[in-house]
Amino acid sequence: MGAMRRVLRDNRLSLFFLALFVLAIVGQSVAGFLRANEELAQHGMAPQGYLSFVLSSDFIVDVAENWQSEFLQFLLFIAATVWFVQRGSPESKLPGDEGVGTDEDQKVGRHAPDDAPEAAKTKGWRLVVYENSLVLVMGAIFAVSWLMQSLSGVVVANRENAQHGEPALTWGQYVTSPEFWDRTLQNWQSEFLAVGTMVTFAIFLRQRSSAESKPVGAPHVTSAETSE
Repeated sequence: MGAMRRVLRDNRLSLFFLALFVLAIVGQSVAGFLRANEELAQHGMAPQGYLSFVLSSDFIVDVAENWQSEFLQFLLFIAATVWFVQRGSPESKLPGDEGVGTDEDQKVGRHAPDDAPEAAKTKGWRLVVYENSLVLVMGAIFAVSWLMQSLSGVVVANRENAQHGEPALTWGQYVTSPEFWDRTLQNWQSEFLAVGTMVTFAIFLRQRSSAESKPVGAPHVTSAETSE
């Protein structure tokens, strides 16, 4: 029992957001299911089942559209913070610390401590993959989500084209169409704005005891808890 409490305590942040994700996606699926059946009823068509809706291109395209923009946001932010800095932001390294750093700084190879991950103690391709694994995984999830969005989106678009007597689109035509990029860039611009404002607002604003904020009394020019 004590071990379970410890596991819950040590993982509360990830469990909190996992619970919010489950509640939100279930809520989205129920709301979308009800809306879809309302539209079917308005056209004198038979309602569809909940599982049928969840597996439909309509639901998948909406989910994947949001996922790909979110993971693109984190992919670019993680990669950009290697080389770019923002003086005074806790989301940034200190000015002058740009770049990948030395093996000693990163505690890899012969500088790795005994309790370091095994991959950090190796050399060659295993180390290269591991030291870039966060970007690689975020990039892979983005790519898969983008592909899901485009494949589901072309199905939805062609169904709408058929209803209006218009010719079907190929996948290539769809992903180069204004409709696809209008939907895609709507999500991207909001994600880039959110990241940019977080980086900038955190220079001057505080949230006591948050890992995403500097200490309340830290000077504005402090990029992290380490003073410049």
